[in-house]
Amino acid sequence: MVGAPAALTVSPQNPISAALGHSLLCSARMANTKSAKKAARQAARRTVVNKSRRSRMRSAIRKIEEAIAAGDRSRASAAMAEAEPALIRAAQKGIVHRNSARRKVSRLAHQIAKLEKK
Repeated sequence: MVGAPAALTVSPQNPISAALGHSLLCSARMANTKSAKKAARQAARRTVVNKSRRSRMRSAIRKIEEAIAAGDRSRASAAMAEAEPALIRAAQKGIVHRNSARRKVSRLAHQIAKLEKK
């Protein structure tokens, strides 16, 4: 590589490359076996699905937080009814940890309950 610092070039003579291993510096490795190629295809498919689920979950949470910030309890409750299943489903599918999802639901429910007292 022309113009690249010596520490970033990948070669057997480079001490950083030798110490870290070539695979860590070269992230775009090609799968060699049939099963590894299939695993790479499956991982790519699951990544798309997981990104969609994570985005849906975050959007649902954002709707609740916006309603809470506006002080609109009815809109927050309606958004919570929509977001809670999305959060629990994301936990079941492994997008977030189940305790993390439950903690988020609990904290949002507590914030909605505080709106009622005001």
